[in-house]
Amino acid sequence: MASTLQFRITLADTGETYPCTETENTLTALARSGRKGIPVGCRGGGCGVCKVAVLDGHYAKRTMSRSHISEEDVAQHHVLACCIQPT
Repeated sequence: MASTLQFRITLADTGETYPCTETENTLTALARSGRKGIPVGCRGGGCGVCKVAVLDGHYAKRTMSRSHISEEDVAQHHVLACCIQPT
């Protein structure tokens, strides 16, 4: 049986940490935590409400709406939580 890698997401403003597996996106992991105040919208990269800044770590990303995430945003690691997975 293959094991799934486990990562930790840390919210910079509070220091809270949450588990995230390699097979889920960061928004799913944060929403699963039950924490209130985490913006959840379309879950598909089209609405932009889950925009975050990744301060540390590596991630794989999928296509995000250019109306919400510009090339400059991506270069500064501002992405949609629903469209990234830890690596």
